[in-house]
Amino acid sequence: MKIAIDARGANWYNGTGIGTYTNKILQYLIKNDKENEYTLYWSGNNYKRYELNNTSIIMTSKKHHSFFEKYYFPHNLKYNNIDLFHVPQNGLGMSLDISCKKVITIHDLIPFVMPETVGKGYLKRFIQDVPKLIDSADGIITVSEWSKKDILKFVPIDENKIFVTPLSASEKYRPLNKKKCQSILESKYNITKPFILYIGGFSPRKNVISLISAFSKIQNDLLEDHNLVIVGANKDEAEKLYDFSGTLGLSSKIIFTGFAPENMLPILYNGCEVFVYPSYYEGFGLPPLEAMCCGTPVITSDLSSIPEVVKDAGILIDPYSLESLMKSLVKVLNDTELKKSLREKGLKRSSSFSWSKTANETLAAYKTIYESK
Repeated sequence: MKIAIDARGANWYNGTGIGTYTNKILQYLIKNDKENEYTLYWSGNNYKRYELNNTSIIMTSKKHHSFFEKYYFPHNLKYNNIDLFHVPQNGLGMSLDISCKKVITIHDLIPFVMPETVGKGYLKRFIQDVPKLIDSADGIITVSEWSKKDILKFVPIDENKIFVTPLSASEKYRPLNKKKCQSILESKYNITKPFILYIGGFSPRKNVISLISAFSKIQNDLLEDHNLVIVGANKDEAEKLYDFSGTLGLSSKIIFTGFAPENMLPILYNGCEVFVYPSYYEGFGLPPLEAMCCGTPVITSDLSSIPEVVKDAGILIDPYSLESLMKSLVKVLNDTELKKSLREKGLKRSSSFSWSKTANETLAAYKTIYESK
């Protein structure tokens, strides 16, 4: 097969789930697959690592992205006799005027499920374009069985067109020396106590406000004083959460680190006592998996795709129940044996995921889609 991939998202969405997915899929497809040829439509730098014998890289302009999507890609795909074209970023940017097989990755349907948590511009584009893209695609790749159900719910199509390829965590997420990690965190963020950790965005969908509320109510129930460390870029609801923690009198106990570079994330996961992720909805839910790869106990939501990822390797709570979150926090933080058990279960469960496996399943989907009538 001659396969083309819209790889622009590798740079455009760097640091997000879509950016990570695009980078890892490219890396392992090209590494594992020696039979097929790849054309990558690229934008920006960092392309040297993909310059291998089985790849061709075509540079595009972000400024003129509309021209490339509407005119250049359809023409270039036809000119080079491409068999299959894959757009990883929810299909956005794919022209319907393409003659080869069309594949899109739909990560989630948050704009349909929780439209109030999405920016107006993106919401309008997603709701307007994505159903048409799903309907016209020859194959849809998605990241969880839950997302597959959502696709079928909102855009009824033949379910055989949908292929589930679960995500994975990067190899850098692994057990590290806890004391060394805590020493680094004390130096960089002035974290001096055992701590509860949250890493992620601050959209209302992430439900960080419930974590802050629960933390404020369990102070007298903990055998040891703890900090709550909240990691994420200062956007969306960050300012509101910061102000809310102040009204609870917890400014000295809650540490907002702001954006943390990727090399710090494994150190944060390894340095904490428990990772908490009380999200209302996730297409996959990568942070709990990253935490489990580090051997970190996990408390997370029992909704959407998250139980599919975590299974019995973490404590699943009702994110709408503050009491459920409070009880789970106290239970884990006060019980050394429970922490040890969750650590072992998390490491075992996380070992069943790998980007190499995801890439191989993606390639298998390509082959099935290409051979379908």
